[in-house]
Amino acid sequence: MIVLAGILNVMELKQNILGIEFTNPTVLASGIWGVTASGWRCVAKNGAGAITTKSLWDKEHKGHPNPTIISNEYWSLNAVGIPDAGPEKAREEIASYMADHPVYPEQSRRTPLVANIVSNSKEGFGEIAKVIAELKPDAIEVNISCPNVEDELGKPFACSKPDAAGVTEAVKKHTGDIPVFVKLSPNVNNIGEIAKAVVGAGADGITAINTVGPGMAIDLKSRKPILSNRVGGLSGRAIKPVAVRCVADCYKATDGKVPIIGTGGIYTGEDALEIMMAGASLVGIGTAIWDRGEEVFKKVCEEMSEWCDANDVKDLSEIIGSIHK
Repeated sequence: MIVLAGILNVMELKQNILGIEFTNPTVLASGIWGVTASGWRCVAKNGAGAITTKSLWDKEHKGHPNPTIISNEYWSLNAVGIPDAGPEKAREEIASYMADHPVYPEQSRRTPLVANIVSNSKEGFGEIAKVIAELKPDAIEVNISCPNVEDELGKPFACSKPDAAGVTEAVKKHTGDIPVFVKLSPNVNNIGEIAKAVVGAGADGITAINTVGPGMAIDLKSRKPILSNRVGGLSGRAIKPVAVRCVADCYKATDGKVPIIGTGGIYTGEDALEIMMAGASLVGIGTAIWDRGEEVFKKVCEEMSEWCDANDVKDLSEIIGSIHK
């Protein structure tokens, strides 16, 4: 393993997915740190192979009042409610990032931007997709699966094959040649069938999974739920086995023909390799930032490289979906 100027050389982890060059498979998951262009640049400098923005709405959305997050060493409950300032703010931040589209010469790397979008209607998904597509992000991720806004918006679109397919079609009408990933929910009876439906409707890739739940935590002194929304989406180490199984189901249902961003409880290089063996081509990292710090992307890549060297793996294609072969 070679280190130059304190930066890991991870060229052996390089991937080309849907025509996009990723110098490594780690991707900042949506909603953790992807709020502003300056934050995206910070993540890129710390080794992420790609950045996913927070969910962007077709109109301003307030989200939920505090407290919205509670965490321990095993899990995190999040009920922020997807706050967003609306399309104008999205235009400002994405345009700022894409204007110089950070390239770090010491790493010879360009860091792709994946714009995550959300709405409470199929028409709204089409509208925000049109706005964001004009800014030319490298890819678009369609959030049809957030579990902590159910009281406000009803069941996520990801819970129904026709609804999931309908949103996908609405988005694809406005995105041209920009690849579209659809982010699916683990909170369904058969995630593979949902994956097959969105791919059939035109999705270029899948992100699996969103948070699990919703779940609840109760304060023993007040005898009340801790979160103001009462419930929140569950993330962190505890959900990794669910994420691995869901990725495997999606890969099998789509015959491994579309790339999958596998996310959910990924903390280490071994976690990343495990979910790739289930079928993921890229690996989303979110909650782990709070525990392992902003350098978690470089750390995970180092750990992946070390394992690959020790196990004589020359290319990631050797392990992607290997449980199915």
